[in-house]
Amino acid sequence: MIEPSRIREHAEVIGADGVHVGTVDRVEGGRIKLTKRDSGEGRHEGHHHFIALDLVADVEGDRVRLSANGAEAVSFEEEPDGKGIH
Repeated sequence: MIEPSRIREHAEVIGADGVHVGTVDRVEGGRIKLTKRDSGEGRHEGHHHFIALDLVADVEGDRVRLSANGAEAVSFEEEPDGKGIH
C-alpha cells in the first residue's frame, strides 16, 4: 500500500486509464476523501465520497493513480459511512 503521507491535498485522482475520478480533499481513516465538486449527480451530489487506499497504485507528483480504470473506480467509491454508493 502507498504511504498516505505521499497523497497531497488537491491532487487529481485518476484511473489506470488516465480518466479523472476526483480531487483529493484529504486522507481520512484509511481512505481518500474526494472533494464535493466531484461527488456526482442526483442523490450522490453535494457530499464527499471516498476511495480506499488499497486502490492506489502510485502517486505521481500531484496525481494519484488508481489500479482500476476510471469507470471501475467510480463503482468502488464509498459514502462517508463506508458503504458503496451503487
